[in-house]
Amino acid sequence: MSLEVVNFGCRLNAYEGEAIKARAGEAQLRDAVVVNTCAVTAEAVRQSRQAIRRLKRENPGRRIIVTGCAAQIAPDDYAAMPEVERVLGNREKLEAVSYADFGIGTAKVRVNDIMAVRQTAPQMLVGDGTDFGGQPRAFLEVQNGCDHRCTFCVIPYGRGNSRSVPMGLVVSEARKLAEAGYGEVVLTGVDLTSYGTDLPGTPSLGALVGKILKLVPELKRLRLSSLDSIEADEALMRVVAEEERLMPHFHLSAQSGDDMILKRMKRRHNRADTIRFCEDVRRVRPHAAFGADLITGFPTESDAMFQNTMALVDDAGLSVLHVFPFSPRPGTPAARMKQLGGGIARARAALLREKGKAALAARLASLVGGTQSVLVEQKGLGRTPCFTQVEFSTEISTGSIIPMAITGVAGSRLMAQSSEIMS
Repeated sequence: MSLEVVNFGCRLNAYEGEAIKARAGEAQLRDAVVVNTCAVTAEAVRQSRQAIRRLKRENPGRRIIVTGCAAQIAPDDYAAMPEVERVLGNREKLEAVSYADFGIGTAKVRVNDIMAVRQTAPQMLVGDGTDFGGQPRAFLEVQNGCDHRCTFCVIPYGRGNSRSVPMGLVVSEARKLAEAGYGEVVLTGVDLTSYGTDLPGTPSLGALVGKILKLVPELKRLRLSSLDSIEADEALMRVVAEEERLMPHFHLSAQSGDDMILKRMKRRHNRADTIRFCEDVRRVRPHAAFGADLITGFPTESDAMFQNTMALVDDAGLSVLHVFPFSPRPGTPAARMKQLGGGIARARAALLREKGKAALAARLASLVGGTQSVLVEQKGLGRTPCFTQVEFSTEISTGSIIPMAITGVAGSRLMAQSSEIMS
């Protein structure tokens, strides 16, 4: 049986999952599953442990290797599982040697101090046989780690401090991806908008985006993963306004719409900052779409505070919500605060998700009768510049970017009819 990688969590994990395949392939690892865990919520950790048990039960002969943020933070918890043969840290998972040498007496846990890591070695995946799941969209890691310490978050302890890939290496990899036929590249990171603060000359994310688009003219689409709006610099706003190849879909790490809760979360922005960013972008890209990560049931959140988060959906014009009921993460300041309880957090999450569904439905309905440029991902499915999924019946080759007339809405998808192929 061949190697399988099971990714949980963020796009960065998905990207690194491809690197894991490449490095494990170099070590000639066979008949194994690598579970790349997430630690952002207690539910994510629970799901990873459940998956490990299921994978071993389905095929007892396969090796189970566990890595990712949850493994970095609590390696002994995973090492104690009888199904697990090896536990790797977030640094070690990107080294071929970690997937070799399973002899008697070898260490089961290979997890070093992530805070000691000072450089991000770019995982250059072109030429490794990587296909990003057969998608015409490729991910490109440009930053890792986080220097901030939000009171609810354990991710810095899984990823370490912020560190960036030098701009020249990013541009080189973006060019290789474009030449390999990927129609779209997504820049990923843990705290993407902090890009460059650790590099000589402190280049910003905006400078990096501008450089990629200037020096890689063959790249058709460039997309950004989650952003911290307070860190959006003038160079980024300028390229948003001037470069149509930068996709007008912006997902914000908003977390709450109430200023007191944001302060207790130790966030660096307030609700007005989120609204202002959306207004500034919409002013230069009127058809831009905005999403946000939002937490419900944070300690001390009152009904009125929660209503401020509900109102943020309309006030900022958000239409794609990633809603997380608060779950205390061990070792974080928020875990020591007076808890509201999971029942309140889940009930508020349900209300916020319904609000998000209504906002998305209204936005999709407004697109009917217009035309969208669609990147074809697979038979009958593609994505608009704003990342909305589109369903169509015409036979079109994967990777094509074509204009489509939007004829209707089906759930969270647009229905479309294709016309001429775009260059």
